[in-house]
Amino acid sequence: MRGIGTQRRGCLLVDENRRSPAAVVFDALGSEYEKAFAASETHGASLEWLLERLPPAGRVLDVGSGTGRPTASTLAAAGHRVLGVDVSPVMVEIAARQVPDAEFRCGDIRELPLEEGSFDAVCLYFALLQMSRAEQSDLLRRLPRLLRPKGLFALATVPLDVEDFDGVFMGQNVRVTSFAAQDVIGLVRDAGLTVLSERSVMFTPAHPDAAPEPHLFLHCRREDVGDPGAP
Repeated sequence: MRGIGTQRRGCLLVDENRRSPAAVVFDALGSEYEKAFAASETHGASLEWLLERLPPAGRVLDVGSGTGRPTASTLAAAGHRVLGVDVSPVMVEIAARQVPDAEFRCGDIRELPLEEGSFDAVCLYFALLQMSRAEQSDLLRRLPRLLRPKGLFALATVPLDVEDFDGVFMGQNVRVTSFAAQDVIGLVRDAGLTVLSERSVMFTPAHPDAAPEPHLFLHCRREDVGDPGAP
């Protein structure tokens, strides 16, 4: 991919000239997205769950890292080695500036070569919604393979049974696809993860054009081969 090896303020740019529909939306939102979701106590609790279980100086992949806050900033401040990946160049630039102790790459996680078994945790917070169901399913099968045995997987999504739904999100036109909660849980389990906890909440982003939305948070673990790993 073009651009690999170009370092800029902690940001590794990958295929900078491509802009997916998600990149267009989040380039436009920039820091407004962070402001809108900063009050999510459930997201904060999810990060605390990870911090209580990660080994010292753990390696963490943050998929859809956005502005770097709160996920990358919280984990890096605790001494963990964070790699954030996002399709939005604007978000990556903001994240690299706000969280200089983490590494960020601008690119599509589905195309980025990453070594299997190389991360202690993977975070996937609200990064699936502008992918097709087939793409979401494929990614949920791939990401757990990046984890070391007993590695942790934290996922958050909007659990709605919708496909190619055209809507408006914080003033931006979006096309959203998602799964119902039980289907998300089934995909995660089919990928070889044990679901240790789940939490469903309603959250209203702090933005005049945002409506209340359901959030599902899952906290999971990759088991050793042949280990049933009861929670």
